[in-house]
Amino acid sequence: MSTVAPAQDLRYPVGKFVYSTELTSSQRREAIDRIQSTPAKLRAAVRGLSTQQLDTPYRPGGWTVRQVVHHLPDSHGNAFFRTKHALTEDEPTIKAYDEQRWAELADARVTPVETSLSLLDAIHERWNYILREIKEEEFSRTLRHPEHGLKTIDWLIALYAWHGEHHVAHITSLRSREGW
Repeated sequence: MSTVAPAQDLRYPVGKFVYSTELTSSQRREAIDRIQSTPAKLRAAVRGLSTQQLDTPYRPGGWTVRQVVHHLPDSHGNAFFRTKHALTEDEPTIKAYDEQRWAELADARVTPVETSLSLLDAIHERWNYILREIKEEEFSRTLRHPEHGLKTIDWLIALYAWHGEHHVAHITSLRSREGW
């Protein structure tokens, strides 16, 4: 599902997302498990960080740790609703959003991270119930993404299994580099 990027590329600490084929049942279960574990991994990644550390960019020119934390429920909330649209509509066209501009809004810059950690817990709890109950044939249901074209629920699952790990690694890699 993903490949390893050069270690010096701080943008992709777990490699860039790559999806080439539908998931097998085993790969799908593993990806859903990875999605389910994202909130706990994010909590662990930020545990004990000071306000100054939360407001430190994970890389030069990158988002702060706080912005990364707030980005995850923004993004995964969209994915949760995209999953629901794909399951209940015929090839829905989903709405994209400007994640960079969202990260610049006041809620992403100043809200305590606990707010988004709790929100991510709730989103993932609901999303997990759906993902665990989807029938085998429903994983190939499609949605149209304005930037990526026609995609399946399988693609969405693979993407968000990677996405959570990608952003948690931004934080854990920073902590490792800084000795936090």
